[in-house]
Amino acid sequence: MGTRKLFLGLMVVTAVSILLLHNSHFNWESRRQRNCSTDSSPPGQDPRSPTPCPSDSCPLGGARAPKQTAVVFLKTHKTAGSTVQNILFRFAERHGITVALPGGLCGERDHQFCYPRRFSRRYVHPLTRAPGIVASHLRPGLSELRSLAPAGAAFITIIREPAAMFESLFSYYGQHSASFRNVPARSIAAFLRRPEAYYLPGERYAMYARNSLLFDLGGDPNRDPGDEAYLQAFILGLESVFSLVMVAEYFDESLVLLRRLLSWELEDITYVRLNARSAASRSRLGREQAERARRWNWLDTQLYRHFNASLWAKLRALGPECLGQELTLLRQANRRLARDCFGPEAGPEASPPARQASQIRDKELRPWQPSHSVSILGYELPRNLSLPPALATSCLRLITPEVSYSRRLLRKTTDRHASENWAQGLS
Repeated sequence: MGTRKLFLGLMVVTAVSILLLHNSHFNWESRRQRNCSTDSSPPGQDPRSPTPCPSDSCPLGGARAPKQTAVVFLKTHKTAGSTVQNILFRFAERHGITVALPGGLCGERDHQFCYPRRFSRRYVHPLTRAPGIVASHLRPGLSELRSLAPAGAAFITIIREPAAMFESLFSYYGQHSASFRNVPARSIAAFLRRPEAYYLPGERYAMYARNSLLFDLGGDPNRDPGDEAYLQAFILGLESVFSLVMVAEYFDESLVLLRRLLSWELEDITYVRLNARSAASRSRLGREQAERARRWNWLDTQLYRHFNASLWAKLRALGPECLGQELTLLRQANRRLARDCFGPEAGPEASPPARQASQIRDKELRPWQPSHSVSILGYELPRNLSLPPALATSCLRLITPEVSYSRRLLRKTTDRHASENWAQGLS
């Protein structure tokens, strides 16, 4: 009898174990399906194409691809490019990647590669001519840029809806561009009523006054807007170079695609919005004014329509469920970061409190101000918030403006090389 009870007991334990194992396997598979948006591309798929999230299951084969650390970001004007640049700068610092930095040949523009001149390797600081990441303003000379970029680099850029972009350019460069300065009361509405009367194609800052996006990407902003052959050839050229063209109006969606393209972690693409204007520095364009801005910048308008459609084709391939999951995760990570860095000042919405530059005590954290009539907002960490050293460093990097960050990276690179030379002299 004792042996029979023992046998029955063993049978019960075995059955329960099998059920638990099966349930555990089922739960693991379910979690994997829910998290399939973080899986890498399966073997044989073009890594530039995001992996779709199938409706019934996620692909289980293939190991996660290693992080892509070679990136060329063509930074365009007034398109949220400073925020993307900050993401790339922080990634480079965390992973010990060399960033290409301007070499001091461009006068006061020591954070740009002599823009608006065509890019040349000689504009790059000698200590950073073997970079992993390129992310500062430049106007492409593609052969020179490709000779600088590491093998296998992913080329990315960002665009913005042309009417909104033109309003930002008009505000930001209103005191710099002669095409804008001569407008009565410096009114964007007055400019858009007769743009040909004010536009000076030969002036120093003319690139901000018409088809700025096309110019930044290497094109001719004064090309006949009706020259379809030129525009189509230009678009094909861009498609042959760029793995991803981000869109400012769909910034988070663009970051989802960027993360998948580069096989990065969620934390690698967290951000706060940088180089934003105050509400008082903005103008609201009416429907007619916005349409006039699009017509005046017709080549930019055509570029935007094409690459916005291209972005959404990639997002549709990803699938609404997958996209929704990734957007939720990204926004949750951004809120966590805001709470970690700003504490109670982040508020119930976990939104970092932006400040006027004059309110920021640390000069290194004050963003560059284009004129007295435009206010560019920045951030400062709360003085009464005690952060662990590693987190404090991360938070400072997060809110450092472009000019200060570029200079700090160059100082860091110079100091590292000096230390290496000193050490070699001792050996």
